[in-house]
Amino acid sequence: MTAARGHEVRRRLLAAAVELVPERGWTAVSTRVLAERAGVTPSVVHYHFSSMQALLAEAVLGAMRAVASVVDDVLAAAESPGDAVDTMIGGFSGADSTSVLFVEAYLAAMRDERLRKDISAVIDGVRQRFGDWLAERGVAAPHDTAAAVLAALDGAVLHRGLGAGPSATALRRMVS
Repeated sequence: MTAARGHEVRRRLLAAAVELVPERGWTAVSTRVLAERAGVTPSVVHYHFSSMQALLAEAVLGAMRAVASVVDDVLAAAESPGDAVDTMIGGFSGADSTSVLFVEAYLAAMRDERLRKDISAVIDGVRQRFGDWLAERGVAAPHDTAAAVLAALDGAVLHRGLGAGPSATALRRMVS
C-alpha cells in the first residue's frame, strides 16, 4: 500500500468512526461495521490501528480539536462575551451528530484514563483561550468564568439532547 493510499484509508476509517459513534453508540461500533462504512476489509482496520478503542479515540479527538480550533474565530468575531456564548451554543442542538459524538466520548472517557486526559487537554486549551479573551474584556475571574461557562455549555447541550435545554439568554447572564 502506498503512503498516499494508506493516509486515505486511515482518513476514511476515522471519518467512518465519527459518523458511526453518534448513530450506534461508542460500544456498538464494531470492526466489521466500521470497515464496511469505510469501504475496506476488517483486517485493514487492525493494520492501521492497534485497537478499535485507539481508532475511536483518535477519531473523536480529531473532531474535538476541529471544533476547538473554531473557537478562536468565534471569539474574534464576537462583539461581546454574550455574543461569544450565543455563537458557541448556537451550533449545537444536542441531537446533532457532533453533540452526540462528544457525549459518547465523555462517557467513554470515564472508563479510559488516556482518553480522559486527552479530552481534558483539548478542553483546557479552549478554557485557557476563552479565559484570556474574557480577561481582555474585563470579565471578573475570567478563567474561572470560562471554566464555568464551558461546563454550562456542555450541560446545556446534553439537556438540549433530552429536550430540556436552557436558552442562550440564561447562559449569556453568566458573562454579563
